[in-house]
Amino acid sequence: MRAYHDSEWGVPSHDDSYLFEMLLLEGAQAGLSWSTILNKRDGYRHALDGFDPERIARYDDAKLAALLGDPGIVRNRLKVRATVTNARAFLATQQQHGSFASYLWAWVDDTPVVNRPRSTTDLPARTELSDRVGKDLKRRGFTFVGSTIIYSYLQAVGVVNDHLVTCPAAR
Repeated sequence: MRAYHDSEWGVPSHDDSYLFEMLLLEGAQAGLSWSTILNKRDGYRHALDGFDPERIARYDDAKLAALLGDPGIVRNRLKVRATVTNARAFLATQQQHGSFASYLWAWVDDTPVVNRPRSTTDLPARTELSDRVGKDLKRRGFTFVGSTIIYSYLQAVGVVNDHLVTCPAAR
């Protein structure tokens, strides 16, 4: 967890591959601990063809059934089906905006939101930004993109920087 926090969490990313991976992982995390998902990250990478949205978008019922039997991932039927749904919506959003990064970063005019919280009690579960982004993603056909999941996602990919002011990783 520390290595993830110090070197990955909150680092602004414009890499569509990484943005897709994190979107799937954040959706899988719903109702679970982030450490559970991080521990299964390699399992997801293997099971989901390296998080390749084009391959995932073509998964059929047989592949979904195989995923539901894979102990390397969270075997929740809705979450597994969401990987295909979200891959298709991701590709459509990429096509419309040139890249998913262009779509995502336009919400903040290409500038990370830096909050500088003093303690973890200052961190919200959702914000007006995550409300708007989540609502738009749902309109685009994504699932598992509620405001709380999206706020966590925005933090993870560096659109929002919520490192505590006392954190050595604060940028």
